[in-house]
Amino acid sequence: MNDLHPAFWAALLGWLVAQTAKMINCLIESRRLDFRYLMSTGGMPSAHSAMASALATSLGLCEGFDSAIFSLGAAFAVVVMFDAQSVRKAAGEQAKLLNSIVDELLQEHHLSETKLKELLGHTRLEVLMGCLTGIATAMAAFRFIHL
Repeated sequence: MNDLHPAFWAALLGWLVAQTAKMINCLIESRRLDFRYLMSTGGMPSAHSAMASALATSLGLCEGFDSAIFSLGAAFAVVVMFDAQSVRKAAGEQAKLLNSIVDELLQEHHLSETKLKELLGHTRLEVLMGCLTGIATAMAAFRFIHL
């Protein structure tokens, strides 16, 4: 376990902080603790964005912001964040529309009542907050590890 690069731990921690924030938001809003938020997609902040930006930030802090590996991490983070706020968001909107169509058809026909998952992607604000969460988490982890 100790052979793993600090960027691995920063990325994992970035994801965990974002998912925990979602769970705490749910607790504040609904007054119930729902551990399913630890594995959920969508919502504020984007855990995918937090993980990818924590990875890139940690690589920059450990290997240098002028290194090839940081460039790779940064490019990966940009792709993940673009996907989260565009492709996955569009898939969620399509799922919502399909679920609505199925609801209407169910009134007249016997069809499966299985719903598609609608909360897949993120708004730009959720992605931005995930990115900032990841950067802050990586910086805190780097400071803690190197003290």
